[in-house]
Amino acid sequence: MTTTAESSVAFEELYDEWASLVHLAARRALGDEFEAQDVTQQVFVAAWRGRSGYRPERGNARSWLLGITRHKIADALAARTRRAKLVDAAAHRAPQVFVPSADGLLAQQAVDRIVIQSELARLSAVQRDVLRLAFYSDLTQVQIAERTGLPLGTVKSHVRRGLHVLRDNLEPGIQC
Repeated sequence: MTTTAESSVAFEELYDEWASLVHLAARRALGDEFEAQDVTQQVFVAAWRGRSGYRPERGNARSWLLGITRHKIADALAARTRRAKLVDAAAHRAPQVFVPSADGLLAQQAVDRIVIQSELARLSAVQRDVLRLAFYSDLTQVQIAERTGLPLGTVKSHVRRGLHVLRDNLEPGIQC
């Protein structure tokens, strides 16, 4: 059995040897330096947390880390897609008002936040918490399930039902 100090030293060596490869793979897949840095950090955090699950007989450390990297890249791309869809939906549903001053834009954003917060407050506490983790903390449903201790299916149901309630309350008359 290894001690925490031994694990830390081994992990530092793992990081020193493979961080540049993980970062390169993330940068190539994402096309963005900052997202690649975030993914690199997420990969090594996940590796540290899941270190007890590493089995050398199933593959080497490089393959293990690249497997984690693929999952984190997929998570980052999914988050990017969610953000783009939200921006696109907001652009198409919001009235096209062009405000020449930054103060006017800030005022509109403040109004939007107030409206969203009031609609979130109408949801059940669990739905509200799950949606906040999904959109404000940008967590995947799997990450939300891990953080809250809720089953994954329950998290998915809360997200779906909560979004339907928000949609119905914010845009009455729109049917999907």
